[in-house]
Amino acid sequence: MGFFAPWFLAGLAAVGLPVFLHLLRRHTTTPRPVSSLMFFERGTQSSTRHRRLRYLLLFSLRALLVILLALVFANPFIRRSSASASETLLVLAVDDSFSMRAGTRLADAKRQALEVLAKRHGSQHAQIMLLAGDLSILTQPITDQAQLTAAIDAIAPADGHSSFGELGRGIRALAETVHTPIELHLFSDMQESNMPANFADMVMPGNVSLILHPLAPNAVPNWTIESVEAPAQLVDPKKAHVVAVIAGHNTPAAHRTISLVVNGTVTATKQIDVPAGGRATITFEGLDVPFGESRCAVRIDSADGFPADDQSLFAVKRADPERVLFVHQASDTRSPLYYGAALAAAAQASFVLQPITPEQAADADPTRYAFTVLSDVPSIPSLLENNLTKSIESGGSVLIAEGAAGAHRERIPVYNATVSEGRYYTRAGGFTTAAQMDAAHPATRDPWPDVQFFYASVVPQDNARVLAKLADGTPLLLDKQIGQGHILLFTSGLDNVTNDLPLHPEFVAFVDRTARSLAGMERTAGPRLVDSFVPLRSPSTGPTSPAAVVVIGPDGKRPLSLAEESTVQTLALKQSGFYQIRFPSGRETLVAVNPDPRESSLKPIPADTLALWSGNAPSQSTSPAPAAEKKNTASSLWWWVMLFVLAAAVAESIVASRYLGTQREEA
Repeated sequence: MGFFAPWFLAGLAAVGLPVFLHLLRRHTTTPRPVSSLMFFERGTQSSTRHRRLRYLLLFSLRALLVILLALVFANPFIRRSSASASETLLVLAVDDSFSMRAGTRLADAKRQALEVLAKRHGSQHAQIMLLAGDLSILTQPITDQAQLTAAIDAIAPADGHSSFGELGRGIRALAETVHTPIELHLFSDMQESNMPANFADMVMPGNVSLILHPLAPNAVPNWTIESVEAPAQLVDPKKAHVVAVIAGHNTPAAHRTISLVVNGTVTATKQIDVPAGGRATITFEGLDVPFGESRCAVRIDSADGFPADDQSLFAVKRADPERVLFVHQASDTRSPLYYGAALAAAAQASFVLQPITPEQAADADPTRYAFTVLSDVPSIPSLLENNLTKSIESGGSVLIAEGAAGAHRERIPVYNATVSEGRYYTRAGGFTTAAQMDAAHPATRDPWPDVQFFYASVVPQDNARVLAKLADGTPLLLDKQIGQGHILLFTSGLDNVTNDLPLHPEFVAFVDRTARSLAGMERTAGPRLVDSFVPLRSPSTGPTSPAAVVVIGPDGKRPLSLAEESTVQTLALKQSGFYQIRFPSGRETLVAVNPDPRESSLKPIPADTLALWSGNAPSQSTSPAPAAEKKNTASSLWWWVMLFVLAAAVAESIVASRYLGTQREEA
């Protein structure tokens, strides 16, 4: 036994205070002469006990209280041996990421995990974890050997990308709740691509002993389809092309065969030379697919020990061009001309414009069109406005271009906002330019440095997202969400009168991207990676949305429950393959999901880095779990002494109130 702060034992000198009060202090009284007692009434007299021996219990409690307070500040401790093997939590983390499909890596990891588990002490708690994408927990800390063994046997290969940064964060969170030592065994191929950008993210806490079990100490050659670029929406198969990038990791120069597969049938084959440890690009001209959704892939002939990554999936939908309802004034012939030409010049020409005047559009059904454009119209029929509002709430979209008509009206149809003023920049210097563009939105991804704006309507922002502003701060492009749909408000026009945007090449890109965004193509365009997300509905809808989402996973099952299909806003893509999704608006799409390309690089972490991470010399592969080393540790008794202080204080208060009380005696 010892004291962390022995100098506070000098406080024991304060024991002299109770000694002074009880043994040394004398009670003295001063006599008072009284001539006669005849005028005094018979009554009681209060007296205090002053004999020293009768204060013995109170004196003892007070002295004990002072001694305990001195001990509290001295912080006593006792030495005892550290936690035994049975008190150490055994954690087995098995990497089941996509790269563990190579060879027998996952089978070897499970076998080694069972060997470590078999050497566990019978009373020792153990926990099983998986590392693929996020760190997931298979079992809580338990001692049941059968349950732990069954959890390891049930581990199946996954498609995610493992991260040792996620492992470090998860173990640090575990160490905050588990106050015993933790023995962590990691069974992994130790890919270099699994390391985070910051090495500190994978550092373990002080009470964690990390034991590594590398399953592939040497780099393995591997060829893979790194990426594929293909159109998601197809109108003319002859104008389409597929571009694939083939990568070699730790590979020699080779001549490889690449195939284009459509719905399980090889439609084209090409030869390509891949440099040593490098990349090569191959292009397939034309994409002959049937109408509807097609499941396509680019494959490489298998010539390595990791055939699981020898293909990359993508989905293509072939359909006739979708119609776009374009409402404009009869006197306005420039807007439909410029907008229609830009829409036709887009890469895949997926849309065809249907111009119409407001009078002709009274009974138009917006749900039959990909989206609607209101260009420079002061008003629209109430029936069309009601139909547009219902269509937007259920997932439709509208593009409103104010044009010069905005200066002569107060209320914007469908948008439900008022125009406070119209700014004619030609009157104050000629023109202005776009100064701020939101690069995160597809409509404003590219800047407009040379575009001149001569007029813009001033519209309050309200709950809209401002995508672009003019040099004077006037909002130029706003995105307002209503229900499941969106309204894109362009405060200028689509002709060359209010601005010269239609005369610039940026106009074609602007029209193409806004059209795809309004039609809902942007959110599912192109292949996705495992562990990414697909937006299913707008955040503002919440659980009251009457329309449900229907999702069919690659395994043919529905990954969402019935409750989630009516409320969830995003879908986590946990498997590689094709997801069939039907959105609340009724639009259906096919999403191709591929494993993370980083999983194809089978280069392991250098041995010195592994040694630094584990805190040991060489990393261990199949060594048994070491017995916990017995060390003497100091355990503070501070809390126990404080409990005695509290008990002594309470007892002293009770005894003092009894012994120092007054007694009623007859005079």
